[in-house]
Amino acid sequence: MYGDVKKLRLFFAKLSYKLIIQFAVLTLIGWALLIVPPIVEALDNATSRGIYNLEEVVVTAPVSDAPLTVTTNPKAPHQPVPAHDGAEYLKSIPGFSIIRKGGTDGDPVLRGMSGSRLNILLDGQQIFGGCGGRMDPPTAYVFPESYDRITVIKGPESVLNGAGSSAGAVLYEREIKRFKTPGITFNGSLTAGSFGRNDQVADIRGGVEKGYAQFTATRTDSDDYKDGNGNTVHSYYTRWSSSAAVGWTPNSDTLLELSAIKSDGEAAYADRTMDGSKFDRENIALKFTRENISNVWKKLEAQLYYNYVDHVMDNYNLRTNTSGMYSAMNPDRLTVGGHIKSTLAVSDIASMVVGLDTKHDIHTGRMVMNAKSAAAATSTYESASRNEDMRFKQYGVFGETTFILSKDSLIVGGLRLDLHEALDSRSCVGGGTMCKSNPNNTKGMWDRDALPSGFIRYEGQLGNNLGVWYAGIGHAERFPDYWERLQYDSSATSTSTGKSAFLTTNPEKTTQFDIGLNWKSGRWSGSLAGFAGKINDYILIRWSPSPTLTRNIDATVLGGEGDVTYRFTDTIKTTASLAYVYGQNDTDHKALAQQPPLEFKLSGEYDNKIFSFGALWRLVASQDRYDAGSGNIVQNGMDIGSTPGFGVLSINGGWRPTKIVQLTAGLDNVFNQNYAEHLSKSYATVPGYVTPANTRIYEPGRSVWIKMNIAYF
Repeated sequence: MYGDVKKLRLFFAKLSYKLIIQFAVLTLIGWALLIVPPIVEALDNATSRGIYNLEEVVVTAPVSDAPLTVTTNPKAPHQPVPAHDGAEYLKSIPGFSIIRKGGTDGDPVLRGMSGSRLNILLDGQQIFGGCGGRMDPPTAYVFPESYDRITVIKGPESVLNGAGSSAGAVLYEREIKRFKTPGITFNGSLTAGSFGRNDQVADIRGGVEKGYAQFTATRTDSDDYKDGNGNTVHSYYTRWSSSAAVGWTPNSDTLLELSAIKSDGEAAYADRTMDGSKFDRENIALKFTRENISNVWKKLEAQLYYNYVDHVMDNYNLRTNTSGMYSAMNPDRLTVGGHIKSTLAVSDIASMVVGLDTKHDIHTGRMVMNAKSAAAATSTYESASRNEDMRFKQYGVFGETTFILSKDSLIVGGLRLDLHEALDSRSCVGGGTMCKSNPNNTKGMWDRDALPSGFIRYEGQLGNNLGVWYAGIGHAERFPDYWERLQYDSSATSTSTGKSAFLTTNPEKTTQFDIGLNWKSGRWSGSLAGFAGKINDYILIRWSPSPTLTRNIDATVLGGEGDVTYRFTDTIKTTASLAYVYGQNDTDHKALAQQPPLEFKLSGEYDNKIFSFGALWRLVASQDRYDAGSGNIVQNGMDIGSTPGFGVLSINGGWRPTKIVQLTAGLDNVFNQNYAEHLSKSYATVPGYVTPANTRIYEPGRSVWIKMNIAYF
């Protein structure tokens, strides 16, 4: 533990010459931000251009704006430029890491926790991927710019966003403003960059006093990228989505909305022997909101939704097949659910949100192995019937209350209870084929449980209204998910005799203490958040040696995030952030697998609403705490050894020629650093590509991008 605390000092003591050069360049940029902007600002004042619709320029380091909460605008330009999926966007928020497997579709990790520990809600709806190896996590179906706001809630200190949120929740949210008079709005962007990157986004909304309509379309495309050594990584992708919504607003307090989404795409992966050739998603949702019903009943919200994911992975559509054996898998997942909740003003000092939520999902699949041609493989699986392997049901009731103790303090607390059911319909365990000699011992069996969660948090004002400090404790119990139940139980020694983990895996129980503050004083502002948690029956996957096992252990986690911003002037600011997490496997007395290293970010920004300049310096320490062979639910998402530290510098600039148009450009990884994230997957053999053995996938080298945003209101 002591050695980990010393890492920051050791890291800076061992800076390589590249990091020293990066620091020197960043220093020069800092002086430029102090000297050049006043000249530009003087010229700008002379032109007097007025107020602009585009308020933000480049988001380089979103920071906490409320206790345990970060909110950011996904429509704003962003550096480094993210892959067009929901996980990659989160990487810029302190505390987040990504399990990368190439150009897109990474798995988000918050404070070292991933998978179903982190609830992902798309406009209030839950969606689950179909791939048994997490080729398509929920965020693979998220197109960030099609949403108006992304909110991150850290830790188990909310009960409003679904069951088992031990790590927290990510809310991708849309916000439709009622039209008081007939009108139309447009928000769109075009992006072009290195490695053939090109994106197109269009969001059109129109309405009258009694109703509105919205249509959003996105498309993104990228070729294989090259790492810092110039090696091409199997990583190209194409994705598109379209969504439409119509709403009825008979008065200022009532909203009824019907929406639909259709999306698809394909993605090549460097970490496995198959690629994703289909990511089809269909969605229908009905939402109702009524406000100011009475003096006590302030708001009623209700929603029903349907999500269907149809996913295909194969070894022939997006790569050269040299084996002569053509295989494909076609899982799908149907999720239907909904919620209803009411906001009540219980008294002058207490308000409450109470509600119910539910979801049912069914996972099925079909496949073909070792066909003689690509055409034969496709024809075989498409004509095969689907076989259900698991289904889940969840029913939850929750309540969250805020008590105002005084003008300077309040208490927030909540409780929820979830009833869970899971059915195992598999003939084989672990996706194997040895059903005759070793059939699934839990086929046809149900697992049922009632799991509580809750929290209580105190929030108090700092002196002189400088900000808020808080301290709270939360408890969340999580039902084992699909991927954890797929594997063999901890007693298995071979795939031919191993038994199912479906019924032997216990629910995970997290109890965590959080403390922190958000403050602002003059030109200074910042936040500090610390956490310490005990996890009983932590669900750990052991990928190597074979067979893959699911087992329960006890674990301890602690860490935190901090950020500080200083505004030199109204147009110039600098922000620094630090994130750290420490995980210990108490059962085996070793490091908890798949924990990210210490990370520091420093950014400088100038923005006078016409011209903008910025730089982002990201420093990541080495990680030598690992548990080789163990990891998370991502297929082979496991520790393979230690990783060195690295530093990456990126710069950007922007210009608003008119009130509705914004042009930005950036240079990411200025020094072409060749580096890999500690949590990234390792290479698989892909014909025609360099695939280093026992090495994590390297990130993109130097890349340039340019983006045009248009916002008409």
